Amino acid sequence: QVQLLESGGGLVQAGGSLRLSCTASGFTLDDSAIGWFRQAPGKDRERVSCISSRDGSTTYADSVKGRFTISRDNAKNTVYLQMNSLKREDTAVYYCAAVIGFQVRVGVRCYSQEFDYWGQGTQVTVSS
Repeated sequence: QVQLLESGGGLVQAGGSLRLSCTASGFTLDDSAIGWFRQAPGKDRERVSCISSRDGSTTYADSVKGRFTISRDNAKNTVYLQMNSLKREDTAVYYCAAVIGFQVRVGVRCYSQEFDYWGQGTQVTVSS
C-alpha cells in the first residue's frame, strides 16, 4: 500500500522560506521518482520540481529555479522541497507524487501524467 504524507505547509511572508516534506510508505525512495506539483484556484496543476533515483537528477520549473531545492533522505524515506525567496505567486496547494518500478527506470521527465501516486496536498500561502 503506497502512501504519501505531506507536511510543512503554512503561511509565510514574501521573501521568507518554507520547507515541505513528503514521507513515503509502501515503497523506498531509492527506486522511485518523486515530483512536487502545485495548483492555485482557477489554474492548472503545474510542475514544480522532480527528483529521480535513476541518476539522482533533478528538474525545476523555470519559475522556481534558483529559489527552490528538492532533496531526499533515503534513510527517512522523505523528500523535501526547500523554498526560499518566496513570492506571492508561489501561493498554491502543493502536492507530492511518486512513480515506481518500470517507468522510473525508463526515465521520468517530470510531467504530472507520469506519476501514479499522489498525496493530498498541503497549502502554502505567501503574504505581503
